[in-house]
Amino acid sequence: MLKLTDIALQRGGRTLFDGLECSLHAGNKCAIVGRNGIGKSTLFGLLLGSLQPERGSISLPAGWRVSHMAQHVDATDRPALEFVLDGHEELRAVEAALRVAEAEDDPLRVAHLHGRFADLDGYSASAQAAAILHGLGFASTDFERPYAHFSGGWRIRLNLAQALMRPADLLLLDEPTNHLDLDATLWLESWLKRFVGTLLVIAHDRAFLDEVTDHTLHLSDESGTLYRGNYSSFERQRAEALLLRQAAFDRQQLARRHMEAFVARFRAKASKARQAQSRLKALERMEEVAPVYADSPYQVRFPTPARMSSPLLNFDQVDAGYDAVPVLSGINRGILPGARIGVLGANGAGKSTLLKTLVGA
Repeated sequence: MLKLTDIALQRGGRTLFDGLECSLHAGNKCAIVGRNGIGKSTLFGLLLGSLQPERGSISLPAGWRVSHMAQHVDATDRPALEFVLDGHEELRAVEAALRVAEAEDDPLRVAHLHGRFADLDGYSASAQAAAILHGLGFASTDFERPYAHFSGGWRIRLNLAQALMRPADLLLLDEPTNHLDLDATLWLESWLKRFVGTLLVIAHDRAFLDEVTDHTLHLSDESGTLYRGNYSSFERQRAEALLLRQAAFDRQQLARRHMEAFVARFRAKASKARQAQSRLKALERMEEVAPVYADSPYQVRFPTPARMSSPLLNFDQVDAGYDAVPVLSGINRGILPGARIGVLGANGAGKSTLLKTLVGA
């Protein structure tokens, strides 16, 4: 079991956690949710040991292997396939020891290490790494390209691939879908469903979280609440809890106003003084029900135009691209008022180019 007990932590003079508690069993797949800046990535830092709580404890089962998706890796000339294989540190250590044993002509040591290599599925490791790379959208021709030659988004994919390659009992993924197209996201969903370890994932993709998680830890008010179920289930449960809390708050405020009015009216009247004093003590003993606040105070409103033409936009054999190099060719499309259109396609297919063309950028 992964257990957080009474965790307290401040960062930059601000309290992030004060009494955070959470328990997850082996095999649970948990989404970490909450508004930006609430401490989701900081929680990963605590689990990885790069941060230490000021109070409380974190316990993991003895021997649990932890893998996490790095957000930044220094540029390296390691080929993509080798970089991914580097995620399996134990296998790499056996390979290094095997080279030494062979150089020293130690047949017993070589035989032992070959057995260990087989136990770690070393003979299929390259195929496994290649399958992960293909799933995340890399072509076979990318396998020998140095890590440093990839763009930032593709480096993040390589970091994710390395995390998936590393054998783990606990897998920590921070925004794994940010740089993935639809096909890669669907592949990752399938991979995570087959993953038998414990998963903690931070993501803003609700559909993705619905597919891969069975618990949701909601961080708020310097603490957290664990819900059973995926993200949609969490939203329903939380909405119901907020409605009940708001109703309890409203009832308490009404009761408080009635008591305060009674005390103010009859406190000085001898025949009612005892009742007034009793209500005053009841007010003092009353346990406050906290009001309900929205996680985000921001609202976005789009003004309604006086009139809209139909179609709003019309493409007629449009080419779009950069510096006279077309990314999209021969677009024919009309867009009607009120349309809700999802723009899908592989990375580099021209989704952003299309949107920039629409706004005249």
